[in-house]
Amino acid sequence: MKVYHSARVATVSSMFIDDWLDALSTICSKEQLDSFLLRAGLIDGDGQPFQRVTLDQIIWLYAIAAIETSDEMMGLWARPVRVRALQHLITTIRQAKSLPSVLFKFSTFWNLLLDDYQFELINNDNEYELSLKPIGKQPVQRFGHMLILKLAHGLLSWMAGREVAVQSVQFAFKAPDFVEDYNVIFPTQIDFGAAYSSISFELTKHQRPVGRTDTELVEFLKRAPRDWLFTSLHENTRTLQIREILYRSTWDDCNLAFVAGELNLEPRTLMRRLKDDGTSFQEIKDGLRRDIAIRELHNGHKTIEEISQRTGFSSAANFHIAFKRWTGTTPRLFAVSQQTLANRFKVNG
Repeated sequence: MKVYHSARVATVSSMFIDDWLDALSTICSKEQLDSFLLRAGLIDGDGQPFQRVTLDQIIWLYAIAAIETSDEMMGLWARPVRVRALQHLITTIRQAKSLPSVLFKFSTFWNLLLDDYQFELINNDNEYELSLKPIGKQPVQRFGHMLILKLAHGLLSWMAGREVAVQSVQFAFKAPDFVEDYNVIFPTQIDFGAAYSSISFELTKHQRPVGRTDTELVEFLKRAPRDWLFTSLHENTRTLQIREILYRSTWDDCNLAFVAGELNLEPRTLMRRLKDDGTSFQEIKDGLRRDIAIRELHNGHKTIEEISQRTGFSSAANFHIAFKRWTGTTPRLFAVSQQTLANRFKVNG
């Protein structure tokens, strides 16, 4: 397992959070929701949404919405999850004597709070499956299922002192058009259309958690949901491997033959395996260039010309065309809106 620096610049499509926004719209007014989105940088000054969403923007929206709706799961479940619930959950799992016990305490905690779903923990030859099962016939909230399973992974990893490898993830809904966004959150095997949503880990009952201090708990809560939603280490999925090779290479080297050689594969073999994964070398390359460009414009430290060169475009004009195709807006307008909103967030918290 290794750190993947390219994962830090990842973005997701705006469709990925649409279910979340639908849930928020049931517990706050349209004016409130528009205010949340504007402050988090998800819409421009005219109320138009951006087509790509950065991980920072998701974190900002969570921080704003969880506080102002007094629901730490922001309308995603039948019963509101009151403020400080996450703090009580972490306090509970800190008492666990083993990593499987962390999952057990996690499940029992949520089973006291949720009215529409219940967790079930099953151990099968040291593979622990945490399943989210409906009570009666319940609608599936895609973002809610993703968020609570990732919370289990994030807290387990925090208690382990390292990112715990995910064996598999399955969701009780059909694969959406934006299925690749789920791999940003769960870089592992993901199955859709299952009977219920679940996440599984390979653990032994003797694996002990690290001791977490009160100071570490406070810092973890301050950074929520960053440390549990977007963990810093990832398993070696093929797409992440290729993104990392491209990220640390010059764009002149970024061709299929070069990357295949780095992976000790023949180019045709790599093409075939990527096709089996439902992607292509060019899609991965363009996705990384898009994410780097969005992050650099968001940071505001480089000019558009510098960013176009950094991402391997022959001219700023070509970069302009590609960026508008990716995001629905121009690089300049995107940069201005992001810096304005970032400054506003720093002032208003």
